[in-house]
Amino acid sequence: METEKLYYADPFLKEFTAKVLTCEAAETGWEVVLDQTAFYPEGGGQPADHGTLGGVNVLDVYEKDGVVFHICENPVEIGETVTGQLDWARRFDHMQQHSGEHILSGILCKTHHCDNVGFHMGADTVTIDYNADISWEQALEAERRANEYIWADVPIDISFPTPEELKSIDYRSKKELTGQVRIVAFPGADCCACCGTHVLRSGQVGLVKILSCQKFREGVRLEILCGGRAFALLSATWEQSRAVGRRLSVKPQDAAEAVERLETELNAAKAGLTRLEDALFERIAAQETGRGNTLLFQPPLRPDGARKLADAVSRTCGGLAAVFAGEGEQYQYALLRADGKDIGPLVKTMNAALHGRGGGRNGFAQGSVQAKQAEIEAFFKTAF
Repeated sequence: METEKLYYADPFLKEFTAKVLTCEAAETGWEVVLDQTAFYPEGGGQPADHGTLGGVNVLDVYEKDGVVFHICENPVEIGETVTGQLDWARRFDHMQQHSGEHILSGILCKTHHCDNVGFHMGADTVTIDYNADISWEQALEAERRANEYIWADVPIDISFPTPEELKSIDYRSKKELTGQVRIVAFPGADCCACCGTHVLRSGQVGLVKILSCQKFREGVRLEILCGGRAFALLSATWEQSRAVGRRLSVKPQDAAEAVERLETELNAAKAGLTRLEDALFERIAAQETGRGNTLLFQPPLRPDGARKLADAVSRTCGGLAAVFAGEGEQYQYALLRADGKDIGPLVKTMNAALHGRGGGRNGFAQGSVQAKQAEIEAFFKTAF
């Protein structure tokens, strides 16, 4: 006997009573079948409802051959009448996401003569795949139109048309359908075959926000948020903009422009620092002219600093230039010979002796060691 699906009759039903028909042990808990249920099973890209049955946690819900199975944390008594309570925050969130997707997809598919070929409602975001090359600007225009439709608070029409009636309905569907078809219509925006739960009026979606539009297979993938999820993200983003604005002494909406100015100033400072660094390295290299194998210590340098100094010194010293940049027991190193002579054996021995990591080839090696300056000096006294 098929389960009576109360979620189709009233998607806003939060609590109900039902008779327990079966309760069997399963790998993930107890499979419970009721004579009727308001718990929506996973399907059509929409996750299953959660909640409780007679105080027992419902962990998952699925449907097979018209029967809805509730995966419960503990068993419930067969033949008993139990009260089911939905995790309403979860259900309403799913209805907002699913309904918002319908509205946006209906507008995009009609405007760009394409199909929605993929839909996934994740815990954080919703993704939709279309088989058309939609630009970011076109996606944002569809977002604007979708929100206007939402704010118009249009009533949603859900029906189970007869096969004859279905022939005259222009509706979207991802696959060929057989048997009873459920049509969810958002008049003026979308008409689609769908088994999910939806809001009663478009205004209950709240808003739709597109987060990204990326090339995917033969079309694009949109990442979106609707309703409460969209509001939470936009609120968090605004608070972040306010915090950045305070640090930069600008209004939140001017933060991006202020960051660009700061980036320009930072790049100019880096360029000036590079010029000063190059001049200093050339001066040090000149002082090491003709000294043969050379060991140098420097305070912490920028990531490429040790290599640049070793390169400059190797061209003047006439031997191996070994540069160690750091302090305490943490040093970055760069070893270089201008003649390209193999230093692999030396580096291998040094890493073993000084707890180092790194290597290279053609007379060059770089990495790091965990050793004090005195220990490094002692090693090179015997190595040179």
